[in-house]
Amino acid sequence: MNVNTMAKPFAGVTTFTQSCGLGTAPVPLEPYRSAAFFERERTQVFERAWLVAGRVEEIPNYGDYITVNLLPGNVPAIINRGKDGTVRAFYNTCSHRGSQVLDAGAGNAKRIVCPYHAWTYAADGDVVSIPDEPSFFNVDKKACGLSRMSVDVWEGWIFVNLQKQPEVGLQEFLGTFADRLAGVPYVAADRPIVLQADLDANWKVVQDAFIESYHIPAIHKKTIAETFSSDENKFARLLDARVFGPHRTVSMYGNPAMSIDPAHKVTMLAYASGDTGSLISAGTSAQMDAFLRHDAVNPTGSDCWSMDVNNIFPNTQIDFGPGGFWVHQFWPLTENTSRYEVKFYVPEPLTARQRLQQEMYVARVIEVVLEDLANVARTQRGIDSGGNDFMQIQDSEVGIRHSMDQLLKWVDAPSVTEALR
Repeated sequence: MNVNTMAKPFAGVTTFTQSCGLGTAPVPLEPYRSAAFFERERTQVFERAWLVAGRVEEIPNYGDYITVNLLPGNVPAIINRGKDGTVRAFYNTCSHRGSQVLDAGAGNAKRIVCPYHAWTYAADGDVVSIPDEPSFFNVDKKACGLSRMSVDVWEGWIFVNLQKQPEVGLQEFLGTFADRLAGVPYVAADRPIVLQADLDANWKVVQDAFIESYHIPAIHKKTIAETFSSDENKFARLLDARVFGPHRTVSMYGNPAMSIDPAHKVTMLAYASGDTGSLISAGTSAQMDAFLRHDAVNPTGSDCWSMDVNNIFPNTQIDFGPGGFWVHQFWPLTENTSRYEVKFYVPEPLTARQRLQQEMYVARVIEVVLEDLANVARTQRGIDSGGNDFMQIQDSEVGIRHSMDQLLKWVDAPSVTEALR
């Protein structure tokens, strides 16, 4: 379902929840603290859904690889590019004794050599050398390659699936969401700035913090409150909300009257020639022209737009703003701990002033992210107390409601096809 809501967000109460076909009852808290629910998420969601594992820019050349640890099952994987240019994925485990063949990180390995006994594999996963091969018992080298993992690429995003034979392909999994974001030019996708943290909070607590703007005037009072709210929109109500099967998008308000405090002289200097109209910006209008003209970016065409939040089920969020895109991922560790990673992408600076602006941008957004992360453990402690069994969700928190509806659907669905209905 692709639901487009064009409600006027500041003239009375918005109706995004109803327009997206969702109910209005309180949302259960047990999925945020239950070990049993965590286990069902692991098997029914993360072991069946297509998971974002990287971008093609991370492995541009023959032999380039990245290693990833797919949580919550701690599945080590290798994603690389073969001699034929094909992107492949393998379990990071030797066919001999099971040792991981590549250490964590990234690099180039046209030959992958296991450090334990020096079994050697080609970039396409075939075993090419077994030391003292005659001592093995009729070993079939063709059957001893690295174990393959299901992988596919969409718009430069690399997805993996832990099912040996995925029930649905990536295109079917993405559905109309793939059509919506088709052709988005991801500017500076080869220039990420990465922040990672392990947190004392369920992964959904963390994800929820980044898909609603209702909290911004309170938690971010000293940083970005004036960017996302105004006298016209005191509670940072959303501009738009749309759902696409298990995936979702919300558009957030931006204060067009926001101005820099003259006392902040370094910020004034950095943004003196800025032309994207945002303090959370890393690029110029010229660099962002094609990106900003795409229909999926600021879909309502509002002059009061700050950013779009695009959630790919279950745990990846691609944000669009005036200065480009950035990506959050939320990985489960246990029922009340998680791993959070954010990647900010900045274009090649054209001037010293733009470099300063980028440094200010990164410092600013990391400060804002830390304000959010400082709150998630407090939220988890309150949830774990058992004092409440439900949370009350308002209309601008529609993304949280849709996320929970989909998770409950997936954990109960006997097949992925039924989960996607």
